[in-house]
Amino acid sequence: MTLCPIALAVGCQKCPAFKVCPLKSVIGDQKQPSAPPAAAKKTKKR
Repeated sequence: MTLCPIALAVGCQKCPAFKVCPLKSVIGDQKQPSAPPAAAKKTKKR
């Protein structure tokens, strides 16, 4: 839910404090960074 008045008006990307804002994914419109998919482990069968 977007609560930040700047994010509501123009979006997080256009905010002057975007790079230092610790709450852009909490009160802003930025998505949580997703973890890269786990690489499939290759196992050799003996």
